[in-house]
Amino acid sequence: MVKRKAENQARSDSKKSAKSLKKSKNTLSPEDTKARFRKGLFDQSVLNEYTQEYASSTPYKHAVINELVDDSLLRKVRDEIKHNVSFTPKETDIYKIHQSGDLANLDGLDDDALSKLPSLLALRDALYSETFRNYVSHITDCGPLSGRKTDMAINVYTPGCYLLCHDDVIGSRKVSYILYLTDPDTPWKPEWGGALRLFPVEDREGKDGEIAKTPLPDPVKVIPPAWNQLSFFAVQPGESFHDVEEVYHASKEELEKQGGRIRMAISGWFHIPQIGEDGYVEGAEEKAAHKSGLMQLQGNPDQYDRPVAKPVQVEKESSNEDEENTFDEADLEFLLKYLAPTYLTPDTIENIADQFEEQFSITLSDILHPKFAAKIKEYVEAQEAKKLPEGSEEIEKSGAWKVARPPHKHRFLYLQPGEENAPDSPIKELLDVLLPSRQFRLWLQMATRSTIEGHDLLARRFRHGKDYTLATGHDGKARLELNIGLTPTDGWGDVEEEEEDEEEEEESEEEEAKGKGKGKGKATSNGSSKGKGKAVEKTEKAEEETVEVGGHEVYMAGDDDDDEDAAIYKSSEDDDNILFFQAAAWNKMTLVLRDSGTLRFVKYVSRAAKGDRWDVSGSYEIEEQDEDPDAEELAAGAEDDEAGSEDDEFNGFSDGPDGTGSD
Repeated sequence: MVKRKAENQARSDSKKSAKSLKKSKNTLSPEDTKARFRKGLFDQSVLNEYTQEYASSTPYKHAVINELVDDSLLRKVRDEIKHNVSFTPKETDIYKIHQSGDLANLDGLDDDALSKLPSLLALRDALYSETFRNYVSHITDCGPLSGRKTDMAINVYTPGCYLLCHDDVIGSRKVSYILYLTDPDTPWKPEWGGALRLFPVEDREGKDGEIAKTPLPDPVKVIPPAWNQLSFFAVQPGESFHDVEEVYHASKEELEKQGGRIRMAISGWFHIPQIGEDGYVEGAEEKAAHKSGLMQLQGNPDQYDRPVAKPVQVEKESSNEDEENTFDEADLEFLLKYLAPTYLTPDTIENIADQFEEQFSITLSDILHPKFAAKIKEYVEAQEAKKLPEGSEEIEKSGAWKVARPPHKHRFLYLQPGEENAPDSPIKELLDVLLPSRQFRLWLQMATRSTIEGHDLLARRFRHGKDYTLATGHDGKARLELNIGLTPTDGWGDVEEEEEDEEEEEESEEEEAKGKGKGKGKATSNGSSKGKGKAVEKTEKAEEETVEVGGHEVYMAGDDDDDEDAAIYKSSEDDDNILFFQAAAWNKMTLVLRDSGTLRFVKYVSRAAKGDRWDVSGSYEIEEQDEDPDAEELAAGAEDDEAGSEDDEFNGFSDGPDGTGSD
């Protein structure tokens, strides 16, 4: 009886404490606030030192404060998070991360839930207290900050997680911050990755005198995570570009010694004052959003994007459809140098056209002639054996390949047709000879039952641990997009089971024997759906853990919600919006009829990949059809695909709030 009374009293005291924490949000006295941070942090000399460091920092103003919070308090915070907060794995074109709920909503939890997070609540209130807000405001010289609008979440990066380049400009954000909760007893090592990286911005003056701000492709400031370290900077449209380096994979034994390489952090933003707060200015938030939009467009920064499209218009060669859609002997002789013979038979072409007309997408395996494919493979493997310079400027000086930019849109190496400085190679031959040729254009028209009006071609190399493209749409009518995978390494999630291949071959042979076959060319209608870009290595005893390496090209439905972050579309855990995708592959062609409402991107290539992702990509303008393809019809070809991330919670954390965060 005595024990039960004591337990009830403890529970009651805990609930009262939680209720008092609810009421005390951002009303801490200066003394209570300072007690939650390290001793001496608020001394004038220390504040002056951080202010001077911030003012002189590059590539844009930022600050790093080590040992920010009282160590015992932060250890309790980390312990509460590990035991009482759940994380949802989320994956979009721009990030792969485990996210908690928005900590601004903690006050809405019931008393039992709040009683499990007293230290986390204490830290949140200290960070958004008037005393600390004034401290940050003084260092950044950014003016008053809101204590009412709290905006923070807990983010966990495990091996393979990352956040690509962006500037954090959304709504009323004024200062961005990251407080690291990595293992305090196992110091984080820079070679594990996970660093905050800052990108320089180049100012270009246009003819009208306006300045266009464009981030350069390589970061110049690297800030590795550390226990109890705070990094922060003022959010500036077109300037505050940063990313979070991938947390790199390691062997199972290494991860066990290192505590799993779990990069945990509380990140969020301070906002401009809200209604009723000191410093509030009516219309300031709307004005800031408008100014942000103008800053993004000022000076037309898109004109400095690379690569610049080089479309080539073609003329219709014959008004006689029968003459136009036939090969003569010379045409076949030319195409046989490059394409596998099975793809040049009338039955195979008809089969491809039937499937493409039904699905608006198709995948063709072993598309290149074996002899020509062998030349490409030898060339690509020789290139990968050479060590590339680290910097984009050095890469461009050393050869004909250029670096795509700006990094908040894409980054990869590229080669365009007609590059005089490019040495002869089978990839250059694809760009300059086969793909722009009248013969290939005729084959493509027959295979897709379309009329081609122009083309734009590009060879691409996505370096593992560096490169990607973020989701973009296109304006205008539907167009035909081609991709030939030239990635010789394995482990990209595109290898089908041998048994399935054998079954397909047996079925094909049976159909041929019955007179029902339409050619031996391999054609699938929904792209590569096995693995979602995950490399799967099997042993005889059991299937080992999958390692995602990215590199797959994704077509997805656009998001019509204008209020959403422009850099984040939909999580790939929702496969309803995935229309088509293809993992990095060898000697495989995909054809997709893409309308303006369809977004496209190439997933970031993890350093864990065995090599780089190589391809040749082509965009073909086609004569408008009587009816535009419906995205839902395109989706029908991929309705069985699985999403790229799973819904299970992050291991080691129990139920708790759910939501989204950032760095």
